[in-house]
Amino acid sequence: MAKGPVLIDLEDSPPPVRDAAPVPDAPITQGALAAPQGQAMQNLAKIAARRPSRLSRWFWRVTAALLAALLSAAAWQFVTGWIAAQPIIGWIFAALMAAFVGLLALIALREVAALARLGRIDGLRRAADTARDGADLTLARQLMTKLLAFYRGRDDTKWARERFGRLQGDQMDAASLLALAERELMQPLDQAAEQEVEAAARQVATVTALVPLALADVAAALTANLRMIRRIAEIYGGRAGTFGAWRLTRAVIGHLVATGAIAVGDDMLEPILGGSILGKLSRRFGEGLVNGALTARVGVAAIEVCRPLPFHATKPPRAGQLVRRALAGLVPGTSGK
Repeated sequence: MAKGPVLIDLEDSPPPVRDAAPVPDAPITQGALAAPQGQAMQNLAKIAARRPSRLSRWFWRVTAALLAALLSAAAWQFVTGWIAAQPIIGWIFAALMAAFVGLLALIALREVAALARLGRIDGLRRAADTARDGADLTLARQLMTKLLAFYRGRDDTKWARERFGRLQGDQMDAASLLALAERELMQPLDQAAEQEVEAAARQVATVTALVPLALADVAAALTANLRMIRRIAEIYGGRAGTFGAWRLTRAVIGHLVATGAIAVGDDMLEPILGGSILGKLSRRFGEGLVNGALTARVGVAAIEVCRPLPFHATKPPRAGQLVRRALAGLVPGTSGK
């Protein structure tokens, strides 16, 4: 038997490679080939938007009241016992307990004041809608007086308030007066709030792309979004406390979930990064970009919630533009324009 390669003659010449059919793309399935879904922000939205049942709310209320009663009774017995045994040490403990209770009262008052200030913003926004819909110039002027008083103690709004005060007398209808307030008073605050959104989106995109741990990206997204919402509230004058910031966060993300804005579309990043660049990115980096884009959407919703005047005369910020500026330099080919 002859050794060597076996040659088979073909009757016809083989077709050229350029005429071969293209290899079909692998279907996107769940697993390693799944498209980025921004899982960290999706989990965060589920946590923040979940409303506890009435039974669970009453359970935690009763539990908190019981713990407060037990701690109060234990502290009282502790202090009175030391006063009976060692009066000097006992009175030192009593003074420390009184200082602790006083600090708790001050913290509670600050939280109540923060919630009241957020309520004032809601009232200003409703009054603006009423004045515009009813073309009520008197109500609009009253609203401007309250708005100027709301920002009276802030040095960063001094120039804008003085300029608005010189120009508001020339406005003869409610719509033009509200439009002037948006341009002169709100636009500088809008720019500062947009910078906070860009910084948060950049941070979430970077951290979730680089940190491989399952819960670390959720914690990073939660921290960045809470800080962003708190800073946006402070920019517009909300000064949200701990409970106020959490309440505001639930309201913002709950609104996003209700409107479907937290969902990830197939073309979510195409206007930002280009239609084919996601296929060139790693799975983890794609998740980071989607999480950053979802953070920008949360930021835009927070701006609309915290802004004392609704957007009418000026255009509201777009999440796509904010993400494009936030990711400028992180992805080749992106720019801040």
